[in-house]
Amino acid sequence: MQNRTPKNHLRTHRKKSGLSQRQVSELLGYPSGAQVSRHENAKGVPHLTSAFGYQIIFRVPLHLLFPGMYEDIRELIEDRLQKLEISLHGQTVRGPQAAAIAQTLLWMMDRRERDNEMTDAN
Repeated sequence: MQNRTPKNHLRTHRKKSGLSQRQVSELLGYPSGAQVSRHENAKGVPHLTSAFGYQIIFRVPLHLLFPGMYEDIRELIEDRLQKLEISLHGQTVRGPQAAAIAQTLLWMMDRRERDNEMTDAN
């Protein structure tokens, strides 16, 4: 994961909506606009309930509201999945453990194929 400021589009969507920080804060259940300001300025990461709240308020998927954060997390998880797959291929086990590893490797292969299909469709 790169050390870049997690860019978000909260302010853009809030301004488009005509809502104030205080109004968005009230909708999210915060006592003041300070928390929304921190989120907009990437000084704090919203809790999951607030992140979903932003999605519901602005009708914009989370990955589009927080693209920088999404991309950082995506890169990190993809790297970890690749390392896990290499580790699983290197294991020599039998019985139920072998079946569990095979299931995970099949899932990983299916996941990769779905990614390729999505890429080919674009």
